[in-house]
Amino acid sequence: MGSKTLENEGRNGGSEPSSSINSNATGGEPRGVHLSRDGDGSLGDDGGDDDGDDEHEAGVTTVSLIDQPALDATSKKKNKKRKKSKKKTSLLKQSSPPRIPLSELFPSGQYPVGEIQSYAPVDNTARTTSEELRYNGRTHLEDDSFLNDYRKAAEVHRQVRRWTQETARPGKTLTEIAEGIDDGVRALLDNDGLAPGAGLVSGLGFPTGLALNNCVAHYTPNPGQKEIVLQSSDVMKVDFGVHINGWIVDSAFTMSFDPTYDNLLAAVKESTNTGIKNAGIDVRISDVSAAIQEVMESYEVEINGKTYPVKPVRNLSGHNIKQYQIHGGKSIPFVKTKDQTKMEEGEIFACETFGSTGRGSIIDGPGVYGYGKDPFAPKRFTSHLASARSLYQKINENFGTLVFCRRYLERLGVERYLAGMNNLVSQGVVEMYPPLMDIEGSYSAQFEHTFLLRESGKEIISRGDDY
Repeated sequence: MGSKTLENEGRNGGSEPSSSINSNATGGEPRGVHLSRDGDGSLGDDGGDDDGDDEHEAGVTTVSLIDQPALDATSKKKNKKRKKSKKKTSLLKQSSPPRIPLSELFPSGQYPVGEIQSYAPVDNTARTTSEELRYNGRTHLEDDSFLNDYRKAAEVHRQVRRWTQETARPGKTLTEIAEGIDDGVRALLDNDGLAPGAGLVSGLGFPTGLALNNCVAHYTPNPGQKEIVLQSSDVMKVDFGVHINGWIVDSAFTMSFDPTYDNLLAAVKESTNTGIKNAGIDVRISDVSAAIQEVMESYEVEINGKTYPVKPVRNLSGHNIKQYQIHGGKSIPFVKTKDQTKMEEGEIFACETFGSTGRGSIIDGPGVYGYGKDPFAPKRFTSHLASARSLYQKINENFGTLVFCRRYLERLGVERYLAGMNNLVSQGVVEMYPPLMDIEGSYSAQFEHTFLLRESGKEIISRGDDY
């Protein structure tokens, strides 16, 4: 927008007196004649005739020259202030560590759109679900309010992981890294999650995962565990989620500090991108899995003079996402299967792949990663243990069916909860998640993105400049 100017600036600014002189020079009536004819030497004040005597003309010009710059100066002052304000707003950027709420960085309330990909053509375009279900799914992902909230959660993820990639270095403890990520997510959402029900509005989608080396997934530092310090030889998977109103952006990446593992990371990153590229409406999930497996197995990595093929982890998979449910019921394996299940319009998927230099399969490891309430569990739980009943109420108030960990419980001030938690797990209303391990001495990597199967194309909502 240009600077605002006065409408009469051209008429009184000094150009018109020169036109009066030109008129006299070309044979007009002599100067001063109009005074005897009109009997009023003030006509020039009304901006009427251009012709006037020298004194009067000089008077008009003098007023114009005195008054006009003052107005211009005022106008310039105001414009200068506005420009300064705009410059200040445009320079606002995220702090390190990230603590400025996204609502302040994006005052318009509109958040960045994820990467949009066109659907690949499919041979079989027959619809396998009812039109009513498709319509409901389509309107769900086309709602502007829903999309903007989801994009906000994705932007929180991008900014927090960017800081993590810059600051997570050997010598730091996993607790420091995990708490830095957790605090960053809460700060950018402007919600500390401490009030009852606040954690259901927005927050962490599940416990921040920091799995090292042969621990493929599902490790987070918890109270009572031995502190682990990150080493320069470690390969660390960083997996965390951000949710708004229960809709989770699930995205993960791998960090290493030794170029030895570059091929391992490249294999898994390309496999994830291949899975996303092949995904789409009416696409069979087994075809996506086959494409992932082909890419993954084309890589190998040399460690200490020995060459290892990169294997897809066979008993892990990507998944669809539902509200307050990180695993919605459909899975995307990393190896080809005979399953004919198709992806459908209106669904949300987390395409993640894990590659390993070990046997390519996982077993449960020692310890506890986190807990999650069964989506079909009753609202009230009856138990002879008062601690189990109060703990169940706390879970409903703060997490619902979102996965949480001991660190999150203790942050809320919950004490002496282990007996009650064991009772909830034994009764089947809460599930316990252990760390997932490959063989000792192996290394594994993970990359993951969340994408939406919209009518016009798939939006990889968590995509960033980093991966």
